[in-house]
Amino acid sequence: MGYVKTKDGTEIFYKDWGPKDAQPIMFHHGWPLSSDDWDAQMLFFVANGYRVVAHDRRGHGRSTQVSEGHDMDHYAADAFAVVEHLDLKKAVHIGHSTGGGEVTRYVARHGEPSGRVAKAVLVSAVPPIMLATKAYPGGLPIEVFDGFRKGVADNRAQMYLDVASGPFYGFNRDGAKVYPGVIQNWWRQGMIGSAKAHYDGIKAFSETDQTEDLKAISVPTLVMHGDDDQIVPISNSALLSSKLLKNGTLKVYKGYPHGMLTTHADVINPDLLAFIKA
Repeated sequence: MGYVKTKDGTEIFYKDWGPKDAQPIMFHHGWPLSSDDWDAQMLFFVANGYRVVAHDRRGHGRSTQVSEGHDMDHYAADAFAVVEHLDLKKAVHIGHSTGGGEVTRYVARHGEPSGRVAKAVLVSAVPPIMLATKAYPGGLPIEVFDGFRKGVADNRAQMYLDVASGPFYGFNRDGAKVYPGVIQNWWRQGMIGSAKAHYDGIKAFSETDQTEDLKAISVPTLVMHGDDDQIVPISNSALLSSKLLKNGTLKVYKGYPHGMLTTHADVINPDLLAFIKA
């Protein structure tokens, strides 16, 4: 693990495990978490012979808590700084939630133009846009995201506990098996990060229209989404983004929650491996 300094002086923390000559897989985490959220996937893929890389988004985890730059353009550029520093080639980029938006912009603006990306995966991802607009009237109203902003500003510690113990993992569903350690780990990751980065990041993940990014991507892209995602509803995300991609494949998981990478890693990981190997 180490740090990369970006053009604006931000230090981005990253992990780099496995053989340096193996095909790299780079993971992009969701809001308001860190690269630690990929533990189950990184351990799985390093055990399968891959080089695995994950970074903490600016203002998140162990990266610099800078005041500015909490938008998709900077997120993608920061990821590219890690890629260039490690000289990753033919990489597979996997993004969850906000990280899916980051991957979408990265591949469109940096990955394909530089010839460094082989495939992409969008898991429970925010594109094309979460907010209801004239182009996407099925999105969520601005009041939903204003509520997130208020929660971060007023008492983010309680908000993060409520999100993790409820809708994020589907722990609020009847009969759900609840894992207290998973809830505590989500809260831990969130609280390490910067409140300002998290507050500003709400606009980034909810209001960034990535229609043109999706249209620009030509590498094989797998779109994975649970149909019981209470955070990023499938109807205005995966079902739409998969149609905008030139080479997209949609895989829907019945009853799975937003945090299915953790709750259903035993199913998701082999599916990811099959796509990468194909």
